Amino acid sequence: MEGDARMRIVVLNGSPKGPTSVTMQYVAFWQKLFSQHDFDIIHVAQTVNHLERDTVAWEKTVASIRAADLIVWAFPVYVLLVSAQYKRFIELVFERAGDALAGKPAVAVTTSIRFFDHTAHNYIQSVSEDLGMHFHGGYSAAMDDLFKPEERSRFEQFGRYVLNAATGKVPVSRVSQPMPKANNEYRPDESVPQVECGGKRVAIVTDQAQDSNLARMVSRFSDCLAGQVEVFHLGDIDIKGGCLGCIRCGYNNQCVYEGRDEFVDFHKKLKNFDILVFAGAIRDRYLSSTWKTFYDRSFYNNHVPSFSGKQVAFLISGPLGSVPNLRQILEAHAELQQANLAGIVTDEADSVEIDCKIQRLAAVCIRFSQDGFVRPPSFLSTGGRKIFRDEIWGKIGFPFVADYRYYQAHGLFDFPHNNYQTRIRSWLMRLAVTIPVVRRAVYSEKIREAMIAPYQNLLKKL
Repeated sequence: MEGDARMRIVVLNGSPKGPTSVTMQYVAFWQKLFSQHDFDIIHVAQTVNHLERDTVAWEKTVASIRAADLIVWAFPVYVLLVSAQYKRFIELVFERAGDALAGKPAVAVTTSIRFFDHTAHNYIQSVSEDLGMHFHGGYSAAMDDLFKPEERSRFEQFGRYVLNAATGKVPVSRVSQPMPKANNEYRPDESVPQVECGGKRVAIVTDQAQDSNLARMVSRFSDCLAGQVEVFHLGDIDIKGGCLGCIRCGYNNQCVYEGRDEFVDFHKKLKNFDILVFAGAIRDRYLSSTWKTFYDRSFYNNHVPSFSGKQVAFLISGPLGSVPNLRQILEAHAELQQANLAGIVTDEADSVEIDCKIQRLAAVCIRFSQDGFVRPPSFLSTGGRKIFRDEIWGKIGFPFVADYRYYQAHGLFDFPHNNYQTRIRSWLMRLAVTIPVVRRAVYSEKIREAMIAPYQNLLKKL
């Protein structure tokens, strides 16, 4: 960083906990290292409701942003992204002050257990680019990295790089392509072939008002099914606020809001349905902050799957094909709940094609539900479960006591070192291949035959 010029660094704090955030301790470390510069920390996530209502407070925040020499997006990762409160702040920036950040150098600093931190970083980088900022990268810190000298050194190096880049106005390449503008209006056909639900209960959850592509997609999906279909509008549910990050749910999955609003009861009600259809419109590279509130507040279950065995589908209005990061998030949401992703339909086609896709999705949801079909897990949930397994066994077994009980009861502490037969066999083979003649025999054409031999024997038996 280190040019002689004094810089004004504006930190946009994305933690609902404000200054009592782990992420802010990393920012405090930079403040100590780079004390020759001015740090202006604005707790935008914690105060977003006030900022939205109070014009004076909002204009003061925008003025601070305009005066910045460097913007730091600092936030904890909340359910694969930023917190709902931070998401709402970003929406307000696009609505009211989209030019305030144009041309500003930016960087992201996050804390997490590195579970889907990449989707959060992809999101904030794309948002920065959409706002015309020069994004110089992100730093994903584990919660306890600050206690490790080698990690403190790495974080310091990153800070120096970023500050030098900001001072020297180093050019950066844009990673994401600009979002295409919507240019089609979906108008469903009046004739609707129906699929019998066969006793399966279907819930559609949406955040959209009437007279929109998404509203018509919801109506079409509902009309395709002859049976019990209920449509829920998130705006009709009394939700007092987003997740506060208080972790009071860690002991027994009881949310601090429970009894104060309707969310937990509503979320539990959804568990009574066989098929869940989530409908939303793309906004700022994700869905709305209302949808983000839904996912954040669902965290009262901690890391325990809520919709195991159910069919999940998404109806998305907007250019999902241009936002692969969001598609991965949607796929991960379903898989991490041990649900089956029956499909995703968008309005990126003409009305006839959309009608056909919705019709097929409705039929597939019923068929899969009747068969009890759930796809095998991919890396999205397998990798995630292993991260949680290790963390819950160790560092976060407290405060997430409910998670620990669930993992223990379901045999999820399945560390490979507990399979002693495999360990012994592997040890013997590692020892054997140190002998040249054995090594030549093993690493030959025969190894491929040996690998498939058990499968061939199984297939003969079947």
